[in-house]
Amino acid sequence: MSRRIRSSQEWEVHASTLARKTSNPIRRIVENLNVEPNPDKELIALSIGDPTTFGNLNPPDQLLQAVRESIELHKSRGYAPSKGHYEARVAVAKYSAHQGEVTPDDVILTSGCSHAIEMVITAIADSGQNILIPRPGFSIYQTLSEGFGIITKYYNLLPNEHWKIDLDDLESQIDDDTVAIVINNPSNPCGSVYDKEHLYEILDIASRNKVPIIADEIYEHFVFSNRKFIPISSLSKDVPVLTCSGLTKRFLVPGWRMGWVVIHDRNNVLGKEMRQALSNLSMRILGPSALIQTALPAILEYTPQSFFDEVLLFIETQAKLAYKELRDAPGLRPIEPQGAMYMMIEIKMLLFPEFKDECQFVESLVTEQSVFCLPGQCFEYPNYMRIVLTVPEDKLREACQRIVKFCKDHVIGEKRKEIENNDIANDVKVICDDITNVL
Repeated sequence: MSRRIRSSQEWEVHASTLARKTSNPIRRIVENLNVEPNPDKELIALSIGDPTTFGNLNPPDQLLQAVRESIELHKSRGYAPSKGHYEARVAVAKYSAHQGEVTPDDVILTSGCSHAIEMVITAIADSGQNILIPRPGFSIYQTLSEGFGIITKYYNLLPNEHWKIDLDDLESQIDDDTVAIVINNPSNPCGSVYDKEHLYEILDIASRNKVPIIADEIYEHFVFSNRKFIPISSLSKDVPVLTCSGLTKRFLVPGWRMGWVVIHDRNNVLGKEMRQALSNLSMRILGPSALIQTALPAILEYTPQSFFDEVLLFIETQAKLAYKELRDAPGLRPIEPQGAMYMMIEIKMLLFPEFKDECQFVESLVTEQSVFCLPGQCFEYPNYMRIVLTVPEDKLREACQRIVKFCKDHVIGEKRKEIENNDIANDVKVICDDITNVL
């Protein structure tokens, strides 16, 4: 049988619609920045949300030993059920008891928290429908949605109220095509932690409008000493909540890619169809690593509380350090975080007219001071930048001092004169004190 041979000019391979429409806003923005560090200064990257980057934060040996032991087990080498080994789902259900009543049947294991978010978004939304996501907010929700034609609509957070949700704005975004509200608590990039009253206000809106909630709680328990983490699912009486979490941040093992979805549906609003949909989607990659699944029960049970306490104390101390240092930076307004690993900082761009936006500000900060922060546009929030608090103390202090110097070098007008006068006054005071001490 003969077949037609196409000429070389006709050979053209097209990417799929999914691939063409998928992008990562953070990557896209960062790759377009001109970030050449000052060769005379060590680069300090306050941009990377990986707590393992600098090697100063490491998991405890109990967690590593659990994986060492699982290597020897035959069970860790083969395919697991797509929803996860039963024993691992039992362990997650027990670990998630603070979220409300959870059974192993409510748990689906995933390849990291981002995979959990993708599963719930694609299970609940069709092309043309929309989900509501926070602004500022992490870009993963947009990245996972847009390729499927799912629309992301933004609701605003309030920087002057520790990034609480603008409830009126949230409700105004809901329409007939809205299928879910994403609540990220504790927040990346804001470091906010919502109290019980605010969570009830959110649930009231979701209940009245009959819209389920996707709860991104990867930073659960990652809250500072003056706050308390409350899972939104633990308060819900009728709103279905699909909670996404995992080992990534709290256990300091993002590369292990172990996450989970927990289904909270007290009134069976989601029914069998949604549970089956999530089960169907779990089959696409045949479940996460069997090795880590096998170790999961021991990881969740035997990781000591002292480990969590030490990590959290370190990050809270870092937050206080950065906040104290950056309050002295003219033209900046740091917003003190309540949890997670990040701080958002307002850049009062009117005081820096040589820069057209915060991206140019960030570029010049790298060029002059070799400090790299993520511009607010990465989070749909211009005139801000985000820093990470997991770097070693000496590097964070040095980075903050460089940022302060950069701002003093570039801020303009009466503010700059005021700073220079203050510096002169301080120098005079030091000289006078020295003379007094000599006399």
